Amino acid sequence: MLRWLIGGGREPQGLAEKSPLQTIGEEQTQNPYTELLVLKAHHDIVRFLVQLDGYRFASAGDDGIIVVWNAQTGEKLLELNGHTQKITAIVTFPSLESCEEKHQLILTASADRTVIVWDSENGRQVQRISCFQSTVKCLTVLQRLDVWLSGGNDLCVWNRKLDLLCKTSHLSDTGISALVEIPKNCVVAAVGKELIIFRLVAPTEGSLEWDILEVKRLLDHQDNILSLINVNDLSFVTGSHIGELIIWDALDWTVQAYERNFWDPSPQLDTQQEIKLCQKSNDISIHHFTCDEENVFAAVGRGLYVYNLQMKRVIACQKTAHDSNVLHIARLPNRQLISCSEDGSVRIWELREKQQLAAEPVPTGFFNMWGFGRVNKQASQPVKKQQENATSCSLELIGDLIGHSSSVEVFLYFEDHGLVTCSADHLIILWKNGERESGLRSLRLFQKLEENGDLYLAV
Repeated sequence: MLRWLIGGGREPQGLAEKSPLQTIGEEQTQNPYTELLVLKAHHDIVRFLVQLDGYRFASAGDDGIIVVWNAQTGEKLLELNGHTQKITAIVTFPSLESCEEKHQLILTASADRTVIVWDSENGRQVQRISCFQSTVKCLTVLQRLDVWLSGGNDLCVWNRKLDLLCKTSHLSDTGISALVEIPKNCVVAAVGKELIIFRLVAPTEGSLEWDILEVKRLLDHQDNILSLINVNDLSFVTGSHIGELIIWDALDWTVQAYERNFWDPSPQLDTQQEIKLCQKSNDISIHHFTCDEENVFAAVGRGLYVYNLQMKRVIACQKTAHDSNVLHIARLPNRQLISCSEDGSVRIWELREKQQLAAEPVPTGFFNMWGFGRVNKQASQPVKKQQENATSCSLELIGDLIGHSSSVEVFLYFEDHGLVTCSADHLIILWKNGERESGLRSLRLFQKLEENGDLYLAV
C-alpha cells in the first residue's frame, strides 16, 4: 500500500494563463483518502467501472478486456476475454429474488458489434450475441420486467434467457447514446438531439408476444444530448453539448424547467468575441448529472453547478472546478460531492450553507427556469426581496487526489472500501481511508499475536 503525499505538485495541463482554479493547502484535514493502491491489468484506456456487490467491481475499456477486482484488497479475481474491440457499454443483471443461486450476470457491448453475457462468479462466458447491425452504445436492465435493452441504431428488448423479444426499426445512424426507464412501462432514449419515448407492451391473454411502440419524440434540444438520468419517480433531466439543461415530467413528458446558456455574454460583443464564445462550446457541455432528493448536480464544462429543485434556481457553483472538462460526478454522504476530470485529478467538495447578504446580487443567467432569470426591473423586485434573506450555498474544496497521469474517466465509491478511479493512463487506483486502514492493520496484528499466543507472552 502506497502512502499518498498530500499537497504534491500539480501543474495545469495545457494552460498558458494562470487558472482561477480553487486550490487547497497541504493540510487536507477533511480528506480521508491518504493511502492508495495502484491496480494494473489493462493495456489501453479504462473507461468503465461497475459495482458487482459490497466488495467487488469490474473494469473495462478500449483493450476489450473485463477485469473483476476485490475492492478491499485490490486483488484481481477474474479476467474476461472475448471481445476483439473496445468495450462500449457494461451493466450488471442481478439474479431474481426467487432464484436460489445468486449468480449475477455481467453484460458487455463492444465495437465488434457483439454483446457477451458473463457469469460474475466464475468468469464463464454464458452466451455471445452477434446479430447486431451496428455497435451497441448503451445497455439498460429493467429489473421489474426482468428484461434488458440494447441501444444502437435500433432498440432491442431481451429476456434473461437471451431471447430477442422485440425490436424497433432503424432509428438513426447516430445511434442511441443514453437510455433510462420511466413510469408506465416506458423508456426514454437519447438519439442525437432528440428524445424518443418508447412503451414496452408485455404479453397478455390476448397476445403472447412482446412489442415496443414509439409513443412520442421530444424535439426541444438544439444540439446532441450528452447526459440523461432520472431525478426521481416523477422527473428526469437531460443536458446537451451546448449547455441546454431540461427537466422533464416523467409522466406526461412535458418540460418542467429549461435553461439554454451557462454564460451571460455582454450585449456589446463584437463579431470576433461572438466567434470566440462559439468556439468554446466544450466549456458549457453538460457531461454528467447526479442528484438527490433536493438538488440536481451538473458537470458543465470545467465547472460544477447545484440546482435546487424546490427553489428552481442554482444555489451553488464552481465555474472552474477543474483545469479541463469534468467527466463524472457523484454524491457522497454528509453533503459531499466528488468530481473527476480530463486534467487527471479527482476532487472532493462539500456543499455548505451560507447566509446571502442583502447587497449581494442574486445569481441569474444559470437555470433561468420558468422566469427565474433575466426579467424586467419592476417584475424582479418581489423575487429579489424574497431571495435577499434566502439561504445560498457554496461548494468548498476539501480534497484533491493526484495519482493519475491522464484523464480520469469515471469512479466508484464503496462505503467500506474507499474510492476507485480509472483513467486513460491504463491504471486503476484504489484510494483508501488512511485512518481506517491503519486501524484495520492494528486489529489484524493483535489478532495474529493472540492466535500465536505471543500477546499473552508479551503481557
